[in-house]
Amino acid sequence: MTKFSERFSRRKFIVTAGASVVSSVLLKGCLGNPPEPSGTAGGGAGAAGGAPVATSAVAVANEKRVEGIESTKITLGYIPIVESAPLIIAQEKGFFAKYGMVDVKVAKQANWGSARDNVEIGSAGGGIDGGQWQMPMPYQISQGLITKNSVQIPMYVLLQLNTQGNGIAIAGKHQGKGIGLKLEKSAQDYILGLKKAGTPFKAAYTFPKANQDLWIRYWLAANGINPDADVELLTVPAAQTVANMKTGSMDGFSTGDPWPLRIVSEKIGFISALTAQIWKGHPEEYLAIRGDWVDKHPKATEALLAGIIEAQQWCDKPENRAELVSIVSGKNFFDVKPEVLLTPYEGKYDLGDGQPQINDFKMSTLYWNDGLGNVSYPYKSHDLWFLTESVRWGFLPTKTLADSKAIIGKVNREDLWKAAAKLAGVADADIPKNTSRGVEKFFDGKEFNPDKPEDYLKSLAIKKA
Repeated sequence: MTKFSERFSRRKFIVTAGASVVSSVLLKGCLGNPPEPSGTAGGGAGAAGGAPVATSAVAVANEKRVEGIESTKITLGYIPIVESAPLIIAQEKGFFAKYGMVDVKVAKQANWGSARDNVEIGSAGGGIDGGQWQMPMPYQISQGLITKNSVQIPMYVLLQLNTQGNGIAIAGKHQGKGIGLKLEKSAQDYILGLKKAGTPFKAAYTFPKANQDLWIRYWLAANGINPDADVELLTVPAAQTVANMKTGSMDGFSTGDPWPLRIVSEKIGFISALTAQIWKGHPEEYLAIRGDWVDKHPKATEALLAGIIEAQQWCDKPENRAELVSIVSGKNFFDVKPEVLLTPYEGKYDLGDGQPQINDFKMSTLYWNDGLGNVSYPYKSHDLWFLTESVRWGFLPTKTLADSKAIIGKVNREDLWKAAAKLAGVADADIPKNTSRGVEKFFDGKEFNPDKPEDYLKSLAIKKA
């Protein structure tokens, strides 16, 4: 038994004062605030101008020792949107500590570019070891497609953090034009007319060639609008969403809760579509860690994943959503008013612009069970969809599909998820037996068969490939 195991087994609870402080550490050069926060920037002790984080005692029930754990330390980056909740909850509710990962740092990132830069240097250089990612960023980093000097940094996709929780917000000046989930011809003509008038519709996302870019591209193309020719696409950090919509410099924005809902509640605009409407139970963001860290710390990786899996199960229970909101909305994490999170977490959406209200918990952000499969499990078939869409828009070469099995095999480590799930006591029935979730269906009637990605690509009218 390790020295840590002996020490940990004697405790019935762990005081996480230090863990609470480090969970809000902002990496050097990465101080990023949410748009128009309800208070000062979160940051804990050590953050510029931040108030000390309160000490809290977190009960660690039924602690599970991991024999031979190589390290209790790791630094994970997160962006303050609902996708990051499992990481925050695993820290704040003691799930990491339960499995021996008592020195986890959950570090807020200013934006996706900062997260990418910080994973390049790793925690040894003051950066991060991994964390929350849009897809297919772990693949892009592994191949050196978005790193400095095209350096290849092998990453492992280990777990899907959530499904749904995204929306496409539209500026209020476009109300009454029929811009909803499905565009009537008048709405199509309106958007096309903006281009002819020299004022093209400007649609933004938080990082190029990743899922929020792909969501808005899919929605536009499914409605007969070519995202590369008929509108202007641009990258805007989430922290500038509200300001840009207010000034009129941006017509649409694809991002995660709570920002689309803030735009509606503050009467800045409306939501044309929830991603849950575009693709029910779609894969959203993932946990991915540097391959060298995982290879050096396989037992610690297993313990880390087990803690996140328990956090996801906790997050998914309706009776826990109020506490979830109270935790993540705080100044040390999202720094927003709780009410902008509470209703979407209940599946209650006021889309605005005269659209019917939605009241369905299954349309909210989900972390464990979406009725279609296991949310947490990283299906290889979902990775394939992201790669196929990347080929569709010319982000990756067409040969990617022919090589997809090998490419995915190097990055997706669903085998580690399964080992962690068993450690976490997940029922055998809840552990997928197939790396494919099967045929996926979209709002426009299109279907993605993972066995025939080329057929899916051929069926799409608007594409570059």
